[in-house]
Amino acid sequence: MAEITVRPMASDDADRVLAIYQAGLDGGDASFETTAPTWTAFDEARLPDHRFVAVDGDESVIGWIAVSPTSARAVYAGVVEHSIYVDPAAQGRGVARLLLDTLIASTEAAGIWTIQSGVFPENTASLALHQRAGFRVIGTRERVGRHHGRWRDVILLERRSPVIT
Repeated sequence: MAEITVRPMASDDADRVLAIYQAGLDGGDASFETTAPTWTAFDEARLPDHRFVAVDGDESVIGWIAVSPTSARAVYAGVVEHSIYVDPAAQGRGVARLLLDTLIASTEAAGIWTIQSGVFPENTASLALHQRAGFRVIGTRERVGRHHGRWRDVILLERRSPVIT
């Protein structure tokens, strides 16, 4: 198995990041979104200091993680929502955990105390990953939105940093 490394996301990664995003959306259990945004929209919605890509031995991007602020209010400056996507061909190789561990270290170093996410209950691999990384379920939003013609629940997860007090 080729070595996997993580580095900061760059604008040169845009095509691969958006292709991996679209592949996740096409799988049907990643998001209410059905089409990946433009790079400009992606770039504007995510904090620049907490975006990472996983690359294989040949430097091909095989996964990404990024955060968005949850609110413009100052009191929530230490709370972010993250997204994580891995190329279907690279799943099961520890890519998501490596990305998530990198994000946790990055956000904690910046004083961010809570990372949150919403996951469809059917996405059991994501739920297990988050649980292993110290996230806890804080609730379920039942029938919160329609996706491909059916109502979907979303499980809310959060990880409160044990080092930010």
